[in-house]
Amino acid sequence: MVLGLIGVVLFGATLPMTHLGLQGFSPLFLTFSRALIASTAAVVYLVLTGYKLPLERVFEAFLAGLLLVFGFPGFATLAMETVPASHGSVILGLLPLLTAVFAALIGGERPGPVFWGVGMLGAALVVTFSLLRSHFSLTLGDFWLLAAGLSVSLGYVLSARLSRIMSGGATISWALILTLPISATGTALTWKTGIGSPGAPALWALLYLGFFSMFAGFLFWNAGLAMGGIARVGQMQVLQTFVTLALSALLLSERISTMTVLFAVAVAAVVWLGRKARIS
Repeated sequence: MVLGLIGVVLFGATLPMTHLGLQGFSPLFLTFSRALIASTAAVVYLVLTGYKLPLERVFEAFLAGLLLVFGFPGFATLAMETVPASHGSVILGLLPLLTAVFAALIGGERPGPVFWGVGMLGAALVVTFSLLRSHFSLTLGDFWLLAAGLSVSLGYVLSARLSRIMSGGATISWALILTLPISATGTALTWKTGIGSPGAPALWALLYLGFFSMFAGFLFWNAGLAMGGIARVGQMQVLQTFVTLALSALLLSERISTMTVLFAVAVAAVVWLGRKARIS
């Protein structure tokens, strides 16, 4: 749970940093270049540790890479063009439920009725918040956020399964290495058109997204999921909402409405109630 919490704190800055990064870079360049930066850290990690990837796990690692390296960042970046980071933080409160669904489908875990009941209630709160915030008219950004949530949740489960036979760092490193040709090609193709006039905040945001959101966070997160169970440790993601809300106000000067705070607290409370629910 502690390892999962560290990962969640590092992930919590992703949406605000993406907003800052978009002030100097295009969505496509930001998506590919952050992956390329993370891949350099992955190469160093694998050289120092010498972890080998079993041949039969290559496709699984590649698929996890597509989802985590391009799926979530790409969809989240598109969403941040149209919705505030604070709004996205509450919508991504669905992540614990989505992660639990994939853990049951492909991760071999079987949450009990109480766990599912709590998860559905949390999901209902998130959907209600989105409808109220948009005056019952969902925006394109909400659908991009949902796509981002589905991508990252499935990616979490695949990488957690790999982390049972390798370290969390080795898992994300191999996912980055296997997708490196895509990252390098995409960065090269968007180099001329994807760089605007980035100031220091945009540059620091890009570095953070590459080294922390895309790499360091997974060192802790993958290890936590593998050790403590995907569905149970996945509940820690609800705290990511509060990290994102705080950083959205601090870094972006976004106004955090009372409704946003109330829904965030309600979602956290509901998911926390299910933390002891039976999972076999």
